[in-house]
Amino acid sequence: MTETTGLLPVDESGPFLRLLGDRVREARARRGMTRRILARQSEVSERYLAQLESGQGNVSILLLRQVARALGMPLSTLVNDEPEPPVELTRTVELLRRLTPDQLAQAREHMVRSLGAVDTGERQGRIALIGLRGAGKTTLGALLAQRLDIPFMELDREIEQESGLSLGAIFDIYGQAGFRRLERLCLDRIIERHHRFVLATGGSIVSEAATFARLLSACYTVWLHASPDEHMDRVIAQGDLRPMAGNSQAMGDLQRILRGRESLYKGADAEIDTSGRSLTESLDDLLEILPHA
Repeated sequence: MTETTGLLPVDESGPFLRLLGDRVREARARRGMTRRILARQSEVSERYLAQLESGQGNVSILLLRQVARALGMPLSTLVNDEPEPPVELTRTVELLRRLTPDQLAQAREHMVRSLGAVDTGERQGRIALIGLRGAGKTTLGALLAQRLDIPFMELDREIEQESGLSLGAIFDIYGQAGFRRLERLCLDRIIERHHRFVLATGGSIVSEAATFARLLSACYTVWLHASPDEHMDRVIAQGDLRPMAGNSQAMGDLQRILRGRESLYKGADAEIDTSGRSLTESLDDLLEILPHA
């Protein structure tokens, strides 16, 4: 006789809970959050998060999934706290789900061209740099803007100016969700107000799908990256000891974050490896790959 958990057989619940745990862990890694930070912001104990990430989550999610299946709808739709999307959006999403990755890329390009989301020339005049801290976004971004004689902005500084708070205070008071709302607000404002600029973004902007999609559709995006050792050395050389403070596993955390975000960073229009390169060499590399630079 098959053992059951609630109404769901254990042999089916196990893989689902492991997948759920993997997704929580990967989402946390992409956002650069420790389990302790996630526990504090979600008001869920670290012990429960550890169980969830190891594939031993609460059985109630399994029962909820059964309700969703009985209703013939995805679990994500059932638990979504946003208003129900238009029927045409739901149909379009279901169509896109059946496409291969290559077909998805073609579909996106077609929609951008046919719907006129952003003029191609205008997009190329807006240059956004993405990547982990220590990749050179701020330093190279400022030099590039000076060379092209266009404004240089840092998205994190715009967020601080908008809120009147430091990033640390924003996370303490409003949490991850509050920061993401400010990030999107400031990004939209920059895009609406400026036709040409160089923008250095925060390393975790890729973890918020809608905001990253907005960035990709409106800006020519370049992923700057280096080896993990160089990332860490550069951050510390700038006087920022946060990666090492009270964390003997800092390098492991950095590598975990990079693994979690790498596939997202690769969505950029171009990428440059700044490992072992001088500022002048990296700037030349950057100018070479930019369209109409």
